Amino acid sequence: MGTGVERRTFEMIDDDDDKAREDLARYGNENDRRDMTRLGRIQEMRRNFKSLTVIGFCAIFMCSWESLLFTAYIALNNGGSAGLIYTWIVAWVGFNAVYASMGEMASIAPTTGGQYHWVSEFAPPGNQAFLSYVIGEPGLDTRNADGRRVVVGSFPGWLGVLGWQTLVTSIAFQAGTLTQGLLALNYDTYEFQRWHGTMLVIAVIVFAFTFNTMLASRLNLVEGAILVVHIFGFFCILVPLWVLAPRAPSRIVWTEFHDGGWNNIGLSTLIGSMASFLPLLGADASVHMAEEVQDAARTLPISMMWSVNINALMGWLTAITFCYCIGDLEQVLQTKTRIPFIQVVFNVTQSYRATNFMVCIVLLMVTFSCVTIMAGASRQMYAFGRDKGLPGSPWLSHVHPTLGVPVNAVFMSTLISILLSLINIGSSVAFENLVALGSGTVMISYIVCIGCFIWRQHSGEPIPPAKFSLGSWSLPVNMIALCYLSVVFVVVFFPQAPLPLLTAESMNWSSLIFTVVVAWAMAYYFIWSRRVYEGPVKITKQSQAGTDVSRSAECSRTL
Repeated sequence: MGTGVERRTFEMIDDDDDKAREDLARYGNENDRRDMTRLGRIQEMRRNFKSLTVIGFCAIFMCSWESLLFTAYIALNNGGSAGLIYTWIVAWVGFNAVYASMGEMASIAPTTGGQYHWVSEFAPPGNQAFLSYVIGEPGLDTRNADGRRVVVGSFPGWLGVLGWQTLVTSIAFQAGTLTQGLLALNYDTYEFQRWHGTMLVIAVIVFAFTFNTMLASRLNLVEGAILVVHIFGFFCILVPLWVLAPRAPSRIVWTEFHDGGWNNIGLSTLIGSMASFLPLLGADASVHMAEEVQDAARTLPISMMWSVNINALMGWLTAITFCYCIGDLEQVLQTKTRIPFIQVVFNVTQSYRATNFMVCIVLLMVTFSCVTIMAGASRQMYAFGRDKGLPGSPWLSHVHPTLGVPVNAVFMSTLISILLSLINIGSSVAFENLVALGSGTVMISYIVCIGCFIWRQHSGEPIPPAKFSLGSWSLPVNMIALCYLSVVFVVVFFPQAPLPLLTAESMNWSSLIFTVVVAWAMAYYFIWSRRVYEGPVKITKQSQAGTDVSRSAECSRTL
């Protein structure tokens, strides 16, 4: 079929050709159909997402400049202002290599399964099912009301699905604590109560559920609209700081490093780099919407690269602005709002109305980030259920015939997230430890995916063609990505403060949690899952075999 048909999109269809537009939304173009056939999948969901809306989906999922407002103080305590500015540049370059590599894999296999599918397809044959089951999905770091790290990472096997549910809860929790921070700012008599925050969390989760079900057909339009808010909100926050805030000397901002107590500037700066790479995680989230994207093999890699660079640029400018305008760091950290950036904005504007407006922009972005993350979480649950990786897989993998979305998976994501949020009423420490399952596993999922892809490239086995191909640059880019991720993997297990400042509550327990969860999931796989879980690669191979047989039969009839 001709190239013009293969690349057909909404923009190439006449306005009055409603049937063609409907077919494109239901089935995608020829490229999408060919990819789904190769992967052995049936098109069940509507392909409403186009290039701009997918970029919006990724950018809103990451919320990098918004996240930096919560994480910047880590770098200011470890590395100082210069450490934050320069480590952000390093993270920017490193994640460009990471997402370029993952973009090529997404172009080869544009499936909602994402990482676990790629590992299944590219890993050595003897380890495909096991590695696919063990490698979970990436997650993000958020902050609780006290500014402590709340890490939701990727997890072994179907626990990766649970990880995405805790991520929904964590982002909703961030929105709830932002609301509480505003209440504390405006009302001196307000006292933080855990049940207040939990009720606000549930409200945000229910809002996300509504958008992902009844308004699912408009989700793509909302993502595009919120992308505009994401960009213009950036200027609404930073311009007042540029104009009104007293500025620190440039010599201090650009050249002064700070040792947070490690007795080594380099080590302290390296630990502070967590503030730089954590906000840049998640650009690959669009992969979980692959089967709802038009011309996914081309659109997904482009959306990842655009979103990481847009967010990295805005985040870097935010970092520079924060370093110039933060003022007295100790006073800001002791704020009654429990959220430092709220106090910074109020110190600069000296206006409750202006502060409320500016913080509400961030609150809006965090709320819609929850909507986006729930979409990704439900699709990940749907995909893993479709491959029989979860109990109740037939029910979870059902797609609503009218809405065109996996409503059952969305409902289950909502229910799990609400139940997790209730733990915070009894103990905030228990809640934090539940969701803090280790950002090191995020890096492991990336490392294993890229490592398996390198193995496949050099194994001599054929690799399906990709619309987004790195060509001769593939190996250098993959090696840069692996080297960077290896360093980051070590850094995420460090606590933010050394002894004697370190306490049991501020300790980074990621290494312990990571080890326990991996050991448990491996045992679970060998005891039960290995009997029923074969990995998506088997479906792909069966589909390819069927396609080859059909082609041979057609050639025979022709002869």
